[in-house]
Amino acid sequence: MQALKDRILREGRNLGNGILKVDGFINHQVDPVLMDECGAAFAQAFAGCGATRILTAEISGIAPALAAARHMGLPVVYARKTKPITMPDQVYLTVAPSHTKGRMVELIVSPEFLPKGERVLIIDDFLATGATIQGLVRLTQAAGASLVGIGTLIEKIFEGGRNHLSYLNIPIVSLVCIASLDGGQICFCEPQ
Repeated sequence: MQALKDRILREGRNLGNGILKVDGFINHQVDPVLMDECGAAFAQAFAGCGATRILTAEISGIAPALAAARHMGLPVVYARKTKPITMPDQVYLTVAPSHTKGRMVELIVSPEFLPKGERVLIIDDFLATGATIQGLVRLTQAAGASLVGIGTLIEKIFEGGRNHLSYLNIPIVSLVCIASLDGGQICFCEPQ
């Protein structure tokens, strides 16, 4: 997606160690117009998947998931990282490593919002190692729901996440793919 690629080139910062800083338009401050364009692209890519709800992770996945949900007419459920007192005692819970936080984080979903039989589309900001998305897959499976696709704004091909998710045999769509962040550069490649 050219608009996203252009924005990464203009405002993204390669911080080294495989970290791409995009917090000026995705992760801390959100550009709603760009997210709307991304949501429309996801809606087009997953038009025939039959999703009944979108699942993402708190917090950076919420903006692209919400934009996609708006274009698809679906509800968004996000896995929380802490359990509020309003959540029931029985929850779906898994842990996943966070590259940017440098530690394991919990992913928690109330069964009330991820019922058995749902057809889940996962939308997130990044696909890197695939660890967070695998956590969302585990939550989907624990709920007895079916996974119908995965969409990400940015895929870091060099971290191999797509390969770790290939066993799922579902469509994986990334709007922008990055082949390398070596030498302080941001090197794009075509989405797979």
